[in-house]
Amino acid sequence: MATNHNITATSRKVEGKGASRRLRHSGQVPAIVYGAKQEPQNVQVEHNHLWLASQNEWFYSAILDLSVDGKVQKVLLRDMQRHPFKQQILHLDFLRVSENEALRAKVPLHFINQETSPAGKTAGVVVTHELNEVEVSCLPKDLPEFIEVDLAKLALGDIMHMSDIVLPKGVTLPALAHGGKEHDLAIVIAKHARVEVEEEAAPAAAEVPAAKVAKPDAAAPAAPKKK
Repeated sequence: MATNHNITATSRKVEGKGASRRLRHSGQVPAIVYGAKQEPQNVQVEHNHLWLASQNEWFYSAILDLSVDGKVQKVLLRDMQRHPFKQQILHLDFLRVSENEALRAKVPLHFINQETSPAGKTAGVVVTHELNEVEVSCLPKDLPEFIEVDLAKLALGDIMHMSDIVLPKGVTLPALAHGGKEHDLAIVIAKHARVEVEEEAAPAAAEVPAAKVAKPDAAAPAAPKKK
């Protein structure tokens, strides 16, 4: 059963940088709602409530019930601007979704059974997750909050690709529609852990420059011959 995720907002009339700055100072976050062949609507959301919601994975991939002045709209988060160093959300873009129109959204991958797989139980094997999310296409009602990737049979040398993902009903991966191996990206690789140790070359014998090789002193007298 799908979980409803509710976000409460109120409409706002005033626009501009100055108005947005005043909103942020008052604990509100300016946002815009657009799409579904309707006029864009400027709204504001209480920051603390929004910040708590943003700590959850579903906030970025699930369809949200955005209540604006009591009227609920189905939306997806399309963009979020954060302050570069403060724990503060500066602006949000929400896209309205239509129940009868397919949408595209990025969905996180959840990797399961890695520890109990042959690769996970073999010493010296590293399992790398090449992708942590994929873009899917589906109707809003079919949009998953995440997709599980079962690694129970993963062994040393195995490479899992996007085409190996078991997708929920009604969900497709647009990247695979292009055909060709270059679009079927690797998502998991199991390989040996390699510790590269650079062998130190033995120091070469010091060469003495020719200019510094001792030569007989032409000015020095020759040693007397023994009689």
